[in-house]
This record gives sequence, structure tokens and C-alpha cells, in this order.
Amino acid sequence: MRQPSVTARRVAAASVSLIVAAGAAACGPKDNDAKSTGGDSQPHKGGTLTVLNSNPQSDFDPARLYTSGGGNVPSLVFRTLTTRNREDGAAGAEVVPDLATDTGRPSENATVWTYTLKTGLKFEDGTPITSADIKYGIERSFAAELSGGAPYLRDWLIGGADYQGPYKDKKGLDSIETPDERTIVFHLNKPEGEFPYLATQTQFTPVPKAKDTGTKYEEHPVSSGPYKVVKNENDGERLTLERNTHWSASTDAERKAYPDKIDVRSGLDSSVINQRLSSSQGADATAVTTDTNLGPAELAKVTGDKELASRVGTGHFGYTNYLAFNPKVKPFDNPKVRQAISYAIDRTSVINAAGGSSLAEPATTYLPNQKSFGHTPYDLFPAGASGNAAKAKELLAQAGYKNGLSITLTHSNSKDFETSPEIATAIQDALKKAGITVKLQGLEENDYSDKIHSFKNEPGLFLAHWGADWPSGGPFLAPIFDGRQIVKDGANFNSGFLNDKSVNDEIDAINKLTDLDEAAKRWGALDKKIGAQALTVPLFHPVYKRLYGENVKNIVISDWTGVLDISQVAVK
Repeated sequence: MRQPSVTARRVAAASVSLIVAAGAAACGPKDNDAKSTGGDSQPHKGGTLTVLNSNPQSDFDPARLYTSGGGNVPSLVFRTLTTRNREDGAAGAEVVPDLATDTGRPSENATVWTYTLKTGLKFEDGTPITSADIKYGIERSFAAELSGGAPYLRDWLIGGADYQGPYKDKKGLDSIETPDERTIVFHLNKPEGEFPYLATQTQFTPVPKAKDTGTKYEEHPVSSGPYKVVKNENDGERLTLERNTHWSASTDAERKAYPDKIDVRSGLDSSVINQRLSSSQGADATAVTTDTNLGPAELAKVTGDKELASRVGTGHFGYTNYLAFNPKVKPFDNPKVRQAISYAIDRTSVINAAGGSSLAEPATTYLPNQKSFGHTPYDLFPAGASGNAAKAKELLAQAGYKNGLSITLTHSNSKDFETSPEIATAIQDALKKAGITVKLQGLEENDYSDKIHSFKNEPGLFLAHWGADWPSGGPFLAPIFDGRQIVKDGANFNSGFLNDKSVNDEIDAINKLTDLDEAAKRWGALDKKIGAQALTVPLFHPVYKRLYGENVKNIVISDWTGVLDISQVAVK
């Protein structure tokens, strides 16, 4: 996930996108259960669900979307080989079959993955969905004019790096075979035990070649899911979805598809969204949001109102906010300086700056504290709740700075409660107690992003964050700590410039595992090993608090996305 904001997708991100989208506790607390909404608690079919969002659902083409688990609104229209399990909490972080009969059958070394499609699958026009449609859908995602999706297929498929898509290369990708209408086989250039997770991305959506209209396909993509697009205005600012009568629940165990119609309205101010959901007047009584959190002030108001508090969905997503060091810049080339800063951090003040303990949880590990990531608890530089200034001063003296030192912390000027001035100031105050004078360098969002991802100009110390493309340690650790992913002429995410052969080799070894539980344990152990080098200071994991309308039922919030799953919602 390419560092989304709290209100944006990877979910996404995460959709993925996107985004988006992981805590120790299960999501969806009891007071958010459908039974608490009053009246008849059983979900029923019918009615219209309204979605009130800040960000438009732009580029509504499965090739161009960067989602996790198939996305939220997109997964109502686009089905994929696999998808996320639509259950509360940790159970929702599992990958399950969607169009396929299982999550994939790997070869012994996980370089070949075979899928068989379910019987009875149909597009919105009633024509059968075949393996050739999935192959074509994947191939068109390689076309330059349809870029934007996750990059993994280009990296993983044999021949993917050079393939230009079906508009230029009619022959297609030899590494995707379709021996019959229900079988599809993928040939990879290296072992990838997490291919079932990748197969949840929208690029695995079937697209009928005869209906492909190129860049205009987003206006009316052919549905394989329970809903079809009947209107797409202003590039996803207003989406109207109605039932796909050829979708069959007998082939889809994940999507409930209770409402008759979905009305997605975007481009709204976050405060307006929360006010409308709070008031629940007219159509807003059956409304939800998939991208707008309650802020600290709004949450305080809601918490004081019992009825409103019962309509707040709480979720966690695999996401970590942290301090990043550039060890090529002095004094951060000295491990003891990095360790001293780690000890000096006051996580209580940082969390308060992030909106309080209801919206952020302290982090001492880089991996989010979820089982699916392989979370292994550790606190290698224990700062306690408010920082250990004495230990920090001791390490600074050992590093040759017994009289303290002065450093610069780069942050964004965006009011995002993540990399914003409030967080930077909290860190500045904490480090001052340890004799470290911090000068704050605030940059506008675009300049900030360009600088922290620059191989040549990366600052010595800056605020950063990372979210997972799927709930596993792989897409969390590899982009940040695999030395082979250091990028010199583009956006570089390996901020510590770590190129440790033992780390790289372990990443390769874990990628060969098709037992995802065993892989998770190894990711957790690797996280602890990397953590000992103090290349980052984990600060906190965000908590998502989102209102929903008073007549919305069947609230499901998984640890995969951390937000309400609209494929489960009922409004009648």
C-alpha cells in the first residue's frame, strides 16, 4: 500500500485502495451488532443503501483500481478468483474462494498456481464467465492506458515485466494458461506462497473481450457481482448500482446483497458526512460511509450521546505510523543515537496528538498487532508510556553527545493526525527532555511525499506510515526492508536503505511457504530481527471510528479492511 491517508483507501488500499485496512482486539464490538439497532433485528432484502464519501470512486475499471480484498464498493460489481472472508475481526482477515472453487492449488515450489471456476457463473447479460475472461481481464491491466492497479502481476508473472497489454500484443501472456473454460493456470518467475491474497485484487475480475471499450469501460463495466452499474457521473463522484439479476447467491457465499439499490455520493466534506449520518434524516437514515472517520472533537460529542454511540463502528486495519531514520545522514548513522530516540519517545503524548486512545493504539512493533501478520510482541527499546529520558541520555553520551544534540524532523503540514504538525510537536517535546533539540521542517503534502521517497534527498528523520495490501507480513516488511527493492530513480520506500542478505534471504524463504500460518510466524520473527537495528520507531496503529445511519443493520467489520463491509449491510 502506497501510504494512504486515514480517510483514503490500500484499502484498501488496501485499496487498497488502497485500501484499506488491524488490532489485537476483534473489530465490530457488541454494541455495533445488528441486534442493537432496535426493532426487527433480522436483515431483510430491499431498500436503498446510500454511501456518503469524501473521495470519489474514480477509475471504476477493475484494471485501474488498487484495492485490497477486492475493495468495498468495487466488490459489489467485480468478483475475483479469491476474496476476503466477510466476517468480523480476525476471522475476516482470511482469504477465501470467490469465483474459484478453492484458494488455489500450488505446485511444490509455489511457482505454478491452478484455479478451477465454479459452475453457473454469469455476467450481467447472462453469458457464462470463463477462464478466458479472467485471463483477458488480467492482461488488459498491463496496458499503459489502464495503469493504476497493484504492481505484483508485472513482477510475479513470467514475461510480465515486458508485456504491454492486449491492445498492443494480441498474443497475450503465455504465463497464463486456460486449458479449458473452467481452468486457469499461472506461471510465476519465483515462488509466491501468498498468491491467493493477490488473487483478491480487482485485476483478477473477468472482462468479456467483446464488451471491452478501453478507457471508457469504467462508465459501464460488465458486472460479475450482485450489482451492476446503471449510472457513473463525474468519474465516480455519483455511482448508482442496481441488482444484477444474473448473479446467483448459490455461487457466492460472501456477498449478502440485501439492498435493491446502492447510491454512492462522493465529493462531500467529512464534517458534512458525519453530520448527515448523525442526524439520519430521510435517506441518510439508511446511509454509511466507507472512507470518513470521526475526528477527535466529533468522537467526543458522539460518545456523550448513547444513541449515537450505539451507531459507531470500530475497526482496525494493518497500518503503522512511525518515525523513519536515514542512516546515511549524521547523526543517525550511529545506532546508539537511533536507540536513544527510540527510548525518548513519549507515546502517550503522540497518541493524544493523534486524537486520543480511542483513535490510536501504541505500537512498539513494526508489524500491526494482528495474528494474520504474524505479530510477535516485542519492545526492544522500552520507553514506557511517557518516554525514558534517562536511558536516552545514557546512550547519547555513549555515542559522543553527552551534552545533547540538535536534529531536524521532517513532517507534513496536512492535518491528517498521522504525519502532521501535532504529531511532530509531541515528538519534539519528548526528545527535549532527553537533551535533544528538534527543529521541525513542515512541508506541503506533495513536497513532503517527494522528499521522503527520494533516494538522493531523503531527510535524516521524518514521520511515515505504511499500510498492507493484504493482511500478511509480506507486503508490509518487503517494500520497506528488502534491499533489492531500493529504488534510485523513482519512489523509494526502503527509507533505512537496509540491504541485509540474511533479511533478503529470509523474505525469499517465507515467500516459498504456502502454509500461511507458518509464514505468519516467520514474518513476526523477521520483524523482531529487523527491529533490533532501530531503523524505525513504531508510534501507533490507527483505530477507525465511523458512524452509520439509524436504520442500517448487519454491521460487519473485518480486520482485513477495518471498515464496515457494505456487501453485508441491510437497510430494511
